[in-house]
Amino acid sequence: MDIDWKSIIWRQFGAAIDMLENALTACPDDLWAKPANSGDSFTARWYEFWYLTFHTLFWLDYYLSETREGFVPPAPFGLEEMDPKGAFPPRVYTKEELRNYLEYDREKCRAKIAALTEETAQRRYRSGWMDFSTVELLLYNMRHVQHHTAQLNLILRQTTNTAPGWIGVTKRKLSDE
Repeated sequence: MDIDWKSIIWRQFGAAIDMLENALTACPDDLWAKPANSGDSFTARWYEFWYLTFHTLFWLDYYLSETREGFVPPAPFGLEEMDPKGAFPPRVYTKEELRNYLEYDREKCRAKIAALTEETAQRRYRSGWMDFSTVELLLYNMRHVQHHTAQLNLILRQTTNTAPGWIGVTKRKLSDE
């Protein structure tokens, strides 16, 4: 059986990124930086729509990098997300900034999957408790994107009574061919 695993992984990972993009686009301006209803200010801040979107994009970028050494997100984003004390970014990022980060991540993801070989697919990623092959890290990363996209859609549903629909596969091609 000859299966095009790279295309299969991309079609699903790309769909997860597309769904994140749809949630980002659907967020009304008055909800963008609104704290969640929570008794504690840290938790409320964590569930601000912009921050949850940024968190998802930051870790998507990081896990696609496979190593902490040399990892730097694109400007204007910093490394506060890696602060063990839970530091927040210095300001609320705009939708446009996060949309640009999403496009950056989408292309990074597409290129990484397109470039997979038997050797690179099996390469190990070790960090803290994680010990994954590159392919398993891709699946872990996709699940992380899906998890937070579901949270964003729940926030939209609870506050606007609407949320973007399901995307079965991305329409974007894996390669430019």
